[in-house]
Amino acid sequence: MVYGKEITLETEGFSKSYDITADVASVVADSGITGGLVNIFSIGSTASISTIEYEPALVKDLEDQLEELIPAAKTTRHGSTWGDDNGFSHLRATLMGPGITVPVHSCRLVLGTWQQIILVDHDNRPRSRRVFVQVMGDSHVALSVCRQKSNRAPRACRLQTGYP
Repeated sequence: MVYGKEITLETEGFSKSYDITADVASVVADSGITGGLVNIFSIGSTASISTIEYEPALVKDLEDQLEELIPAAKTTRHGSTWGDDNGFSHLRATLMGPGITVPVHSCRLVLGTWQQIILVDHDNRPRSRRVFVQVMGDSHVALSVCRQKSNRAPRACRLQTGYP
């Protein structure tokens, strides 16, 4: 079974991060898929999807490190060619990548205790960002059971032992 849904969010740019874990978990719950994989993909060439411990100091550290690696003020051939001065945003997005895949078990995301899914918008202006979430796998229970588990339990599955 395959289920997909697009989510959108308004962003500020300049490598600001946005926690989209709850949005992705909601799509997984709506899919009715009990086990499989979810692919989270940023539509566009100046944003990235990753995971991080989403706490203010670490989020700021990520921003600072990206600025150190690829400074926004540095002239790029892309900016010279197109005149849009966002070459840095394309390079940052290329380094981080446009998407990730996360396991799904018992209708929930399999994430570490302090691990959240983030969208990082690298562009040099505010944007309306589109993210496509596609869940692939098996469904062995009614859709209502997945939604119930999603509402009653944490948004992610924390497995301590092996998988069944």
